[in-house]
Amino acid sequence: MSSRDDVQIDDVVRNAVVFNVNNWRDGAMNNDNLFEAVGALFSLLEEREIEYLLVGGIALLKYVEGRNTDDIDLIMALASLRNLPEIEVISEDENFASCRFGDLKVDVLLTRNILFDNVRRQCATTLHFGEREISCATVEGLLLLKLYALPSLYRQGKFARVNLYEGDIAALLEAYQPKLEPLFEELSDHLSSTDLASVRAIVKEIEERLMRFRNGLDSSPG
Repeated sequence: MSSRDDVQIDDVVRNAVVFNVNNWRDGAMNNDNLFEAVGALFSLLEEREIEYLLVGGIALLKYVEGRNTDDIDLIMALASLRNLPEIEVISEDENFASCRFGDLKVDVLLTRNILFDNVRRQCATTLHFGEREISCATVEGLLLLKLYALPSLYRQGKFARVNLYEGDIAALLEAYQPKLEPLFEELSDHLSSTDLASVRAIVKEIEERLMRFRNGLDSSPG
């Protein structure tokens, strides 16, 4: 499975912050500090020998072209997070911790969620980000996380994020055409039968949309 070689995490995060108009009004963001924080974060994880997995928008950009993202998403054990006092925990619930590392936003998916832990253990690969090697989710791991999140996002009415996630799923399906049934089988242990049926229906709609797109290109003149 191939991945893109031109992804620099610090550049992606810094560009996302720079081009976010909300940060223009704030005026407090130091882009040099942000650039340094990204490198420092992964150096810290390596020095402390912390087990983690990079997921979210940065990981996605290793596989497909996509949107900028202004934070780092990691799967990590709560015990590991507690051993990183440099990372400030802003809020925490059963599955997630919202944190800051200097000027850098860090969202942690906690491994006490069984699916998150399964993704960390079973859907990991090592990829190059610039000159750094980072433990990163596979295509299948990213799809599991996004499909798992969709029912909750729909219930919360977070349709802007639903659209982003469904676009990410479509991009991964189009580029890699992974086997989906093993993903549904994994999700069956973590979603209700109703939610799983909804996820299957969403994926079917995305696949049909991709097929119409392919057929449209195939039938276009020239």
